[in-house]
Amino acid sequence: MSEKASVVFVCTGNICRSPTAEGLFLHKVARVGLSELIHVDSAGTHGYHVGEGPDARSVKHAALRGYDLSALRARRFDKADFHRFDLVLAMDEGHHDHLSRLVQPSHGQKLGHKLKMMMGYSAKYRTLHREVPDPYYGGPEGFEHVLDLLEDATDGLLRELRARL
Repeated sequence: MSEKASVVFVCTGNICRSPTAEGLFLHKVARVGLSELIHVDSAGTHGYHVGEGPDARSVKHAALRGYDLSALRARRFDKADFHRFDLVLAMDEGHHDHLSRLVQPSHGQKLGHKLKMMMGYSAKYRTLHREVPDPYYGGPEGFEHVLDLLEDATDGLLRELRARL
């Protein structure tokens, strides 16, 4: 990794899990003074919600923990993102599989190493959860659980990037 780092978090529609990860990570990066060195973004594997803000429940639950997601807007992941970002972090196996298919035909193994599972950075939950579950069709507890998982995983990600920078 170079003197700067870039990370994109990816879920299905870019309205629940990936913008939550983006908002959390932006907050943590700013808190340790690395905003100039770490570029953070999020995207969806599908364009269902392009231009929309995060799900209101994601915004509400994140705000209760001090994270502001209100300025984020959904976008669709583009193949060129494999060139723009050092790390492409999938929230679940389906996203990982989708992204793997995007990178393989056009880029081969050269860029596939950038694709990882978000929960691979978790210290506390890694053995219990390989994926960040989709809270969209559930109740408030699902959004809180996603925040718990992502707080831990973004802590691990930040530790790794700080060690590399």
